[in-house]
Amino acid sequence: MAKFVIYQVLPRTFVNYNTTRKHNGSIEENGCGKMNYFTPKALKAIRELGVTHIWYTGIIEHATQTDYSAYGIRKDHPAVVKGKAGSPYAIKDYYDVDPDLAVDVPNRMAEFETLVNRTHRAHLKVIIDFVANHVSRQYHSDAKPKGVEDLGETDHPEWAFSPLNNFYYIPNEKFQPSFDIGDYDEFPAKATGNDQFTAHPSKNDWYETVKLNYGVFYTGGGEKQFDPIPNTWNKMLDILLFWADKGVDGFRCDMAEMVPVEFWHWVIPQVKEKYPECIFIAEVYNPNEYRNYLHYGQFDYLYDKVGMYDKLRAITSRNHAASDITHYWQAIDDIKDNMLNFLENHDEQRIASGFFCGRGICAEPAMIIAATLTRCPVMIYAGQELGEVGMDMEGFSGVDGRTTIFDYWGVRSLQAWTNNGKFDGAGLSDEQRELQNFYRKLLSLSLKEKAITQGEMFDLEYAQTDAFNKQNNYAFLRKYDDELLLVAVNFSDRDADMQINIPREAFAYLGLPSGCHSQPTDILNDEQLGEIVLSSDIPVRLKVPRWTGKIIKFKI
Repeated sequence: MAKFVIYQVLPRTFVNYNTTRKHNGSIEENGCGKMNYFTPKALKAIRELGVTHIWYTGIIEHATQTDYSAYGIRKDHPAVVKGKAGSPYAIKDYYDVDPDLAVDVPNRMAEFETLVNRTHRAHLKVIIDFVANHVSRQYHSDAKPKGVEDLGETDHPEWAFSPLNNFYYIPNEKFQPSFDIGDYDEFPAKATGNDQFTAHPSKNDWYETVKLNYGVFYTGGGEKQFDPIPNTWNKMLDILLFWADKGVDGFRCDMAEMVPVEFWHWVIPQVKEKYPECIFIAEVYNPNEYRNYLHYGQFDYLYDKVGMYDKLRAITSRNHAASDITHYWQAIDDIKDNMLNFLENHDEQRIASGFFCGRGICAEPAMIIAATLTRCPVMIYAGQELGEVGMDMEGFSGVDGRTTIFDYWGVRSLQAWTNNGKFDGAGLSDEQRELQNFYRKLLSLSLKEKAITQGEMFDLEYAQTDAFNKQNNYAFLRKYDDELLLVAVNFSDRDADMQINIPREAFAYLGLPSGCHSQPTDILNDEQLGEIVLSSDIPVRLKVPRWTGKIIKFKI
C-alpha cells in the first residue's frame, strides 16, 4: 500500500468567501461554498501542500432548514434539523448531491461529476462520506434511479424489528423527545441513530437521525438475522456502486462500527470487484474491534483516534510523556500501516483552539510523528495548516473549538489563504505562512522519502539515558536502502539539547555500519549539519528548538 495524504474539506466553508458571519445566519446572509469554486487554481494549491486525496465532506444531500422546494426537493421540518445548514451526517437522499453546493441547483449532479473530473485532472483522488448507520428523520429520495425502491418504502411499521424493514420502529408510540418539537409528527416513532430504541431521545442524542436496520435485533438480545440477506444490505450496495460509478476513489465510512461487521465483509469485496482501486476507511473507536474490521470487515484503513490521536494530543497538552508513543505504536504494530493518523477533523477540536493548545505551531512535533513514524496515511483538516482556532459562535454550533458543520459560515483563516479564489495567501499573517510552509514541507517529505514510504522504523526511546528528556522529547530511525533518517522532536516550550543514543540493536536490525562518518542534512528545515559519527558508543548531539523537530538524512 502506498502512503498518501488526505486533505479534508467541508466545501460549504472551504470556498465560502462571504465575510458577514452573522450568528445563525441564512445561506443568503452568510454565503456558502460551491463545488464549482474548486477551480484548477484551488486544486493546484491544495496539491502543492503535499496532498494526494481530497475528502469532500458533505457532498450527499442532507437535511437542511434552507427551502429548496422550488426545485422539487421536499422541505425538512426545522425541529429535526440541527442548525440552519443541517448536519452532513443526516442524509436525506443517498442518490443526490447537496443543493447548497451547486451554483445551478437543477444541475447539481453534473456539477459534482465535473468536480470529480477536475480533481482527477489535478492529479488528486476523491473521497466522500458513506453514512451507513443512519439517515435523516424525514429521509426521502427524489433522485433515485428508475426502479430503485426507497428506504422504508415497503417497511411494516407495526413491527418493531424485521430484517425485511429498513428502519427500527417503536410501535404504537409517537416520536416525542424530551424537548419541544412543535408540530413535527412521526408515528410510529423510529429508533434514533445513536442506538436509542425509544420514542423519547434527549437533546444530546442524534435526534435528527434514524437508525438503519441491518438485520440485528438489538432489543431482542442482539440476535443477527442475516440469512437471507437483509433488505438494507442490497440497497446500500447499490448506493456505493452508484457513487463509485461517478468516479469516487474512496469512502470514509461514518461510524462504521455501529454497522455489523458482517455487512462490510459482504459489501466491500463486491464494490472492489468492479472498482478494485476503491479504498474504504472506517471510523472506529474500539481498539478491540480494529482487527475484526480490517481482516474480516475488509477495510483498508481505520481511524487511529483512540490510540495515536489521543496520545499525541495528551503529550502536546503537556499531560503525558512523549515516551508513551512507544506503547501506542507497539499495541498496533501488526496493523500500523493500516491506520489513518490525524490531529484534526470535523469532530475534534482545533489544535489552535483554547480547548487544545492555543497555537497551531505547538503541535508541529505531534504532526511530525503522525506523518513519519509509520507507513500509514495521514490526514489534515482544512485550516489546520493555518492555525485555525475554531472559536466562533456560529449558530447551532457554539464556542467549542470546532469549525461548525451545522451552520453557514466563513472561516477567517481559510479566507485569508483563498483570497476570493486567488489562493495567494494575501491575508495570512507571518505565523500562518510559517505554519503552512511547515505542513507543505512535512507532507511532501512524507510522500517522497522512501525511508518513510517504504522503510523500516526503529524506536530509540528505550535506549536513552538521563541526558535525553523522555518527558518532552522523542526520537526514532527510518531506513530504506542506503538512506537513513533520524527523526527527533521536542514537545517542550524550551529548546532542547539532545544526546541521542543509537544502540547496537539498531545497527543490527537496520543493517547499519557502525562508526561511519557523515555530513547529513536536516531535510525538514533545509539545514546542512556538521559531521556526525554514527556509532553505538557516541551519542548524536542535536539542538532542537521548542515545539518542533528535525528530520536528519544520512547517506550510508
